Amino acid sequence: MPAPATDRRRAAVLGSPIAHSLSPVLHRAAYAELGLADWTYDGFDVGEAALPGFLDRLGAEWAGLSLTMPLKRAVIPLLDGIGETAAAVDAVNTVVFTEDGRRTGDNTDIPGMIAALREHGIEKTETAAVLGAGATASSALAALARICTGEIAVYVRSAARADEMRGWAERLGVAVRIADWADAEEALRAPLVVATTPAGTTDALAAAVPEMPATLFDVLYDPWPTALAARWSAGGGAVVGGLDLLVHQAVLQVELMTGRAPAPLAAMRQAGERALANR
Repeated sequence: MPAPATDRRRAAVLGSPIAHSLSPVLHRAAYAELGLADWTYDGFDVGEAALPGFLDRLGAEWAGLSLTMPLKRAVIPLLDGIGETAAAVDAVNTVVFTEDGRRTGDNTDIPGMIAALREHGIEKTETAAVLGAGATASSALAALARICTGEIAVYVRSAARADEMRGWAERLGVAVRIADWADAEEALRAPLVVATTPAGTTDALAAAVPEMPATLFDVLYDPWPTALAARWSAGGGAVVGGLDLLVHQAVLQVELMTGRAPAPLAAMRQAGERALANR
């Protein structure tokens, strides 16, 4: 459980770079909707080297932290414990400070992915394809492990990445086929395609979207839509966007940090949409 309320409660997102993060917008919208007038949520540019000192300086008013790159793995040795979901992918994106002073880590990216897909009617899929092999791809594998009944094809650029994804697949107990990025157009015919790559990486694939695409989950939210997502939608396919993921994982963070549930999904989504429209 979160630490008991004081006159002022604080939370924040940490990472480097951090200026682009929508987390402050989403969490502040939740606090406003929940009537948590004494709660604040900020963003701090913190790298791996500065993280231990930052954590050690936090006072009793701190309720929790959201973590983005490059801190999701770096924080683990600094915690008193992590949940099963975070342990499955060696990645923590949420830290909650408990009443007894413990730092506990969790991962809301994975259940956030599942919730975002469920919201769009995707409960199960026979097969899936993942574009990319970075940290987000490992979370995607963990999410797909819960909803995919068959093989997951992962399209990668290097042998090192291929070995890493094979390791994650074995750890997560999922059937994975590693494919070369040069053949990534094949991925677009899968019933569920999860694009986990940086901005611009999948733009060249837009022209190869099939006539009747199924479902694309593109984890980017800025810029949006990506070229792939725009072409997918124009072809009549279902598109789940990065904002969907961001909001659903933030909902879970708010609930963990504040102890209040359910968090206001609609208000948080509207705040995120407004912020993106003004960029």
